[in-house]
Amino acid sequence: MINLSDIVKAYDVRGTVPDQLNTEVARALGAAFVVVTGATRLAAAHDMRTSGPELLAAFAEGATSQGADVVNVGLASTDLLYFASGHLGLPGAMFTASHNPARYNGIKLCRAGAVPIGRESGLVDVRVTAQGFLDNGLPAPVADPGSVSEQHLLAEYARYLRRLVDLSGIRPLKVAVDAGNGMGGYTVPAVLGDGELSALPLEIVPLYFELDGSFPNHEANPLEPANLVDLQRKVVEVGADIGLAFDGDADRCFVVDGAGNAVSPSAVTALVAVRELAKAPGSAVIHNLITSKAVPEIIAEHGGRPVRTRVGHSYIKAEMATTDAVFGGEHSAHYYFRDFWRADTGMLAAMHMLAALGEQDGTLTELTAEYERYAASGEINSTVDDQASRVVAVRRRFADRTSATDALDGLTITLQDGSWLNVRASNTEPLLRLNVEASTPAAMAAIRDEALAVIRS
Repeated sequence: MINLSDIVKAYDVRGTVPDQLNTEVARALGAAFVVVTGATRLAAAHDMRTSGPELLAAFAEGATSQGADVVNVGLASTDLLYFASGHLGLPGAMFTASHNPARYNGIKLCRAGAVPIGRESGLVDVRVTAQGFLDNGLPAPVADPGSVSEQHLLAEYARYLRRLVDLSGIRPLKVAVDAGNGMGGYTVPAVLGDGELSALPLEIVPLYFELDGSFPNHEANPLEPANLVDLQRKVVEVGADIGLAFDGDADRCFVVDGAGNAVSPSAVTALVAVRELAKAPGSAVIHNLITSKAVPEIIAEHGGRPVRTRVGHSYIKAEMATTDAVFGGEHSAHYYFRDFWRADTGMLAAMHMLAALGEQDGTLTELTAEYERYAASGEINSTVDDQASRVVAVRRRFADRTSATDALDGLTITLQDGSWLNVRASNTEPLLRLNVEASTPAAMAAIRDEALAVIRS
C-alpha cells in the first residue's frame, strides 16, 4: 500500500514512478486538491518527463470528478505554470521532479496567483485527504463534473517577461545556454530567441536543448559543480559573454562569466536586488540565511530593507507577501519577483543579468566583482543517521569561538571574526547540509574542514 507521507514533502510531492507516484495516486491527489481548496477551475502542466502527460491526465480525472474544470497548459517550465496561475487567476498543479533523476516525478501545487501550497499552507490536508481516498476509494463523482480544455501560453509568457525586462536596446551579446535536456530548451527560444517573438540582440549558443527526461548528458542540477563543466567549457570555446544553465523544470538559473567561472547565486541576488530597488526604492528584499552576508550589506547600501528568512519557496513567498518585498533570492538560484506574482523564475533573473551586462561595456567578471565580497563553501551534503546529535557536536566544537547563534533554519553559528556556518537537516533525505562563509578562501576552508570532520565522525 502506498503511504503518501513518503512522497509528500515540505514544499511539494516527489517520488519514484510508478512505485510511489502513479496514475492512481495522481487521481487521488487531484480529487483531494479540489476537495481541500474548493477550486472550481485550475491549471495544470507537465515538464518533459515521459510520465508527465499520463499523471496530469489522471490528476485531471480526479479533479473533474469533484466538479472542477481543468485547463491543461501542456508542456511547460514551472515558472510558466506559475505564469498561468497568475495570468488566469487559477490554482495550479505542475508535474515535475525538478532536478531529480529520470525515475522521479512530482507535483508542485499552488493557489490562484501562484500562492504556494506547502506543509504549513494546505499540503498536509491534501495528503491526508488523498490518503483517505487511496485507502477507502474515491468519493462518488459530483452530479455536474468538470471538463478538461487546453490552453497554451508560451507566447504570452514570453511577452510578459519581455515587458518586465526590455532587452531590445542592449549591446549584442553571445550567450551560451545549457538547458540540460530540460524545459529551458523549450522556454529559452521563446523568450530569448525568435521562436515566438521578434529577435533580440542575442546570439544563443545552445547546449542540450533536446527535451529528454532521461537526461542523457548530465543531471539537470546546475547546483552541482560537475553539471556546469560543459557550459563552462563551451563559454570559453565560443568566446561567449555569459553562460546560463537551467535546471530540469527551468525555474532556477545559474550564471557563468566569460572566463568560464561560476557566478555565485548570492552575487546574482545582490545584482538583481540593486536593479529592482532602482525601480522600487526603499522596498524590502528577501534573502535566505544561506546567502552571502554581502547580500544584506548591498541591499542596505542601496536603500533597501534586507529581510532574512529560512530556506524554501513557501517560506520566502509568504515573507514576500507580508513585507511586500520587491525581490527575493536564495543560495540555490531560486529568484522571486513581486512583478511575477512573488513566484520564482530563473528566466527573469537571467534577463536581468543580460540587461545589466548589455547596458554597459565591461565584462561580466568586472560587473559582478563588487558583489563577490567573501569566500563561500557552497552547500556540502553529508549522509548522517543521527542529524540532531551531529548538530549538537558542531555547536560544541565551535563554542569557544562563537559570538552568536540562531535556529531560524537549522543552526547558524557566527564566529568572533565574522565568519559563519550553518548546518541544517534536509527535509527529504537523511542529509546534513553545511554552508560556510569567511573573509578569505583559506579561512573558509579551515572552518569547512573542521565542521565536516565533526559531522562525518
